[in-house]
Amino acid sequence: MEQLPEMDRPRVIVSVNASVDGRIAFRRNEPLMREETERAWTALWPASVQGVEAARSEEIMRVHAPQAMLEGSGSLVSDLAGSPERHDVHFDGPAEVLYSDFLPASVRERPGHEKWFTVVDSRGRVHWTMKSQGEYDVLVLVARATPRSYLAYLRAENISYLVAGEERVDLREALRRMRDKLGVNCVVSTAGGGLNGALLRAGLVDAVDLLVCPMAIGGLGTPSIFDGAQLEEHATPTRLKMLSAHVEADGLLRLRYEVDRP
Repeated sequence: MEQLPEMDRPRVIVSVNASVDGRIAFRRNEPLMREETERAWTALWPASVQGVEAARSEEIMRVHAPQAMLEGSGSLVSDLAGSPERHDVHFDGPAEVLYSDFLPASVRERPGHEKWFTVVDSRGRVHWTMKSQGEYDVLVLVARATPRSYLAYLRAENISYLVAGEERVDLREALRRMRDKLGVNCVVSTAGGGLNGALLRAGLVDAVDLLVCPMAIGGLGTPSIFDGAQLEEHATPTRLKMLSAHVEADGLLRLRYEVDRP
């Protein structure tokens, strides 16, 4: 195992599947978590993908033992879905209490709990129908601008959340809180381009693990591995150091990179 530097936050591994042109969806505002879209996407991948995906997951678990997965709300709710759902939940207490971290012991100490399914949702868009599954429990990352009604809803549903940032989630601070309050030392981001792009621009990506399908999608604005803000003038791209490359007979590629920091 390569020697990793000491950090004040969890290590972040971006682990996604993409086309050869880096696209991670067919078009904007069509999350792959929609059943019909997921079926169409899966049908295009070579037969070897299941085995390679399983090997990737096993290797990441064995080498890095991540305690959290990371997703953006856009992976769960389309931007075309309109305004966030209103949650008329009564909260009997000072409003400021809502803007403190909520980490109920009943969740952290749940038999079988080992990991967090973490979603960045400063706008309070996701209505949760499942709060835990197997070893995972939901953890929502919110900001001080998140609607009070949504925070009251999360508390009423006993869903854990961390408050980091003002208008939007401060990703670096949120990761620090995950480490300090929950003991999370490694996070695997399976998110879309918006969140992965924000992580990249904030200098929070440490490794990239890609499965590349032999197909091209194209299209201006089609979601890619890293979207978000453009590279600023005079800024330099994030340099990567290749760790390994593997190709299957049916054209599937697995590419592993470490961010090459000075």
